Amino acid sequence: MYLICDLEYSICMSKLKVGDLSDAKLDHDRLKNIDSLINRLILEECFPGAVIAVGRNNVLAFLQSYGYASLYPAKEKMTIDKVFDLASLTKVVCTTSMVMKAVEDGLIRLDDPISYFIPTFSGEKRDKVTIWHLLTHTSGLPPHVPLYSVLSSKDDVIDYISKLKLEYTPGTKVVYSDLGFILLGIIIEKTFDTTLDVISQEKIFIPLGMNDTMFNPKGKLKERAVTTEYCKLRKRFLKGEVHDENSWFMGGVAGHAGLFSTAFDLSIFAQMLLNGGVYDNKRIFSKTTIEEFTRIQTGHLNKNRALGWTIKGRQCSCGDLMSGKAFGHTGFTGTSIWIDPTYNMFIILLTNRVHPTRENECILRARPLIHNYIMSTII
Repeated sequence: MYLICDLEYSICMSKLKVGDLSDAKLDHDRLKNIDSLINRLILEECFPGAVIAVGRNNVLAFLQSYGYASLYPAKEKMTIDKVFDLASLTKVVCTTSMVMKAVEDGLIRLDDPISYFIPTFSGEKRDKVTIWHLLTHTSGLPPHVPLYSVLSSKDDVIDYISKLKLEYTPGTKVVYSDLGFILLGIIIEKTFDTTLDVISQEKIFIPLGMNDTMFNPKGKLKERAVTTEYCKLRKRFLKGEVHDENSWFMGGVAGHAGLFSTAFDLSIFAQMLLNGGVYDNKRIFSKTTIEEFTRIQTGHLNKNRALGWTIKGRQCSCGDLMSGKAFGHTGFTGTSIWIDPTYNMFIILLTNRVHPTRENECILRARPLIHNYIMSTII
């Protein structure tokens, strides 16, 4: 069922700020016709199902579900309120946001060395690695290590990563690294003296009214989760428990993955950023902080990396039609969020493309196709 929202849908809109539907200035007839594209991609087995949210000019103009939330062990239709494992969207929605809070609160500087927070992270050029390097994926750390298979306890994570040999001189290359964001999550916990899940709820999700956004969902929220992959380690299909093995090893709460949310909640988050950090009369961030964290920081390395976020470039998941100021991120499970301040617009695309298996890369072509179609509806 379509949810084309305007002021009359006060219940559906919850606390989202909206104006008259015409203010969105989107071709709604064309937008609704995206069905044929999404259904074709489902038939091509790019993903079993999807939820798409589109907002423009303070209007949530489109919120629609497609396909199935689960194929195995039983079929279950997708609905707009389904909860998704966000995977690496955790890096921006949670971890980067908490670094922003720490910077604003005078607790962290972007040029602070990691060794200030984690003394064992020192020697062999590690002393040169800063918060900025972790956020821009220029730290020298390798992209990934299967911590769940080489360590016996999550208590060993800090010491293990601190002793890893850097693969290049910090600041000379952009190499996407989960390990850097695992360290950022740990630094946030040390800085605020509490766990990442607790502090992100307190500082971001509860103030915004993002009631379906959390780590390790339980009860009815877990029941609403889409099914991801059959996990050989856990010997079951995963539903409402984190897909990423390293995050699972760390108890489901980590800086690189583990957050769950809905398209509606992410729409609130995206609108807050478009609003310059304010939502529902609550200021979450300053406009200056958002501007700094969402501008290109690695242009000298010929890469479009901001702080945590990716900036639109060639061969981008957001397609060809968003502006050069658009920023976003993707998640391994098939999720993405893109925000374009030039067009005052956001696109949330949540899919369960790793169900029943991750051996499916059709999403890499599907994402740009979908974003191009949606951007073509701008009047």
